[in-house]
Amino acid sequence: MSKEERKPRIKPIIEAADTLSLGISMVVAVLMGVGIGMLLKNLTGISWLFWIGVGIGIAAAILNIYKAYSKQYKVMQDLAKEPRYVIKKQLEDEDDEDYSARNY
Repeated sequence: MSKEERKPRIKPIIEAADTLSLGISMVVAVLMGVGIGMLLKNLTGISWLFWIGVGIGIAAAILNIYKAYSKQYKVMQDLAKEPRYVIKKQLEDEDDEDYSARNY
């Protein structure tokens, strides 16, 4: 068997779900929470369990936002460390005096 044949078939689906836009993932999380709440309400007959499901969906949406922020923050930190984006000192010390406020 080659490596591609041993590769899990569900991996492309997981990668696609990971790259969903943040807005879509928030809506999906809330809708899944509403679905869980409706399921719990229908199974037990307790109406406040619906709001527990909604809360779970909202919590999942907030978690998605946090994960996206953390991932983007890490990417930006790595990008800031690249040599071509590091701000270099372009002016010498004697040139700094020419641009001071007292010369204007």
